[in-house]
Amino acid sequence: MRNLKLIIHREYMARVKNKTFIIMTFLSPVILVGMFLLIGYLSMLNNSEVRTIGVIDQSGIFSGEFENNNEVLFLDLSALSLEQGRDLVREKDYYGLLYIPNVDNNMELARSIEIFSNEPPGLGVLQQIERTISEKLTTRELIQRGVDITQIESSEAQVNIQIQNFAGQRTSKMSSYIKMIFGGIAGYLLMMFIIVYGNMVMRSVIEEKTNRIIEIIVSSVKPLQLMLGKILGTSLAGLTQFAIWVVLGGILLFLTASLTGMDLMSGQPQAQQGLEELGSSEVQQLMIDVANLPLLTLLLSFLVYFLGGYFLYSAIYAAIGAAVDSETDTQQFMFPIILPLMLGIYVGFFSVIENPHGVVSTIFSMIPLTSPIVMLMRIPFGVPWWELGISIGLLIITNFGVLWLAAKIYRVGILMYGKKPTYKELYKWLRY
Repeated sequence: MRNLKLIIHREYMARVKNKTFIIMTFLSPVILVGMFLLIGYLSMLNNSEVRTIGVIDQSGIFSGEFENNNEVLFLDLSALSLEQGRDLVREKDYYGLLYIPNVDNNMELARSIEIFSNEPPGLGVLQQIERTISEKLTTRELIQRGVDITQIESSEAQVNIQIQNFAGQRTSKMSSYIKMIFGGIAGYLLMMFIIVYGNMVMRSVIEEKTNRIIEIIVSSVKPLQLMLGKILGTSLAGLTQFAIWVVLGGILLFLTASLTGMDLMSGQPQAQQGLEELGSSEVQQLMIDVANLPLLTLLLSFLVYFLGGYFLYSAIYAAIGAAVDSETDTQQFMFPIILPLMLGIYVGFFSVIENPHGVVSTIFSMIPLTSPIVMLMRIPFGVPWWELGISIGLLIITNFGVLWLAAKIYRVGILMYGKKPTYKELYKWLRY
């Protein structure tokens, strides 16, 4: 045990005293916050630009129908011919020219409308134009057929379905998105931590093996203790770095937002529009849904799956590092490690979100190689305790099995030089 503590301390201090580690620890939050600010600033510039669209309405139907806003300005050019309008738009460098021909039939008119632009117009602009034209032509067609529009408008029912579970607890329509965000962030963070710090464990093993330091170390320390010490020491260094990132990033984000007065949501008109469309009762219900999330369960589960997933994959990374002589030789072994991680993310975003309690989501939340990611994404949607217990139990059992197998490869491979290992060779080492 004393040797294990010494190895953990040595590995931890070697990491935190490394110049690259120190620089990236303090520089990464600055870069990340700077990227957020840059994206927000560029979005504000993009949204502050008023796009002028000329309108030639030869039908005379849409006079005054196109509403101007902070993003789009519609300029009536109906007095000009199509050629004159195109020349004017090119000369003035307008955003585009909307041409509405004089066609009596509403259906034919809808198919005859064109917009001219140097580049394809943005989706939001096109949707605004198409919505205006569709509403006007629909109303016009109904009037021509003798339908009383006022009766249709007065009889239109505003449907607002209230969502409630069988226990009588209400939820908002946005609750699924909130749960998706919380679960997605937790799963993605775990995957990135495993990849980044698992690679760090592997590089550390390769470095000591290449420098022949390992021959001296194993003379007084068991290979299993050395492997566990590296995994634990690197994980503590990673947790230290991650904690600094969270604290420093939060402080920088708060300070920059306060000093610049920049609203982080100002560059996201879709998000603002979505919030504006929600009623006050919906917003209140949304806040209640956030408060009702199983945050304590999510936090505790994150710690359990974080440790379980990290140890599981780090043991594999350490075994690979012991088996090879250089990082170049590790490429053939990387795909089997990355595949279950990517599969977990894929299942999380394409299956858990649509059906968190379905067969696919449940199965992959039990498989130890994918459960750290998939189960974390399922927890915000509510998971029975027995499923959570089985998933964690399988993860712990698999950890012991993988650590035992990795230790056998580590014990043999750590002193092997000059030979590129194959899967067949690794299988032989497991039988020693």
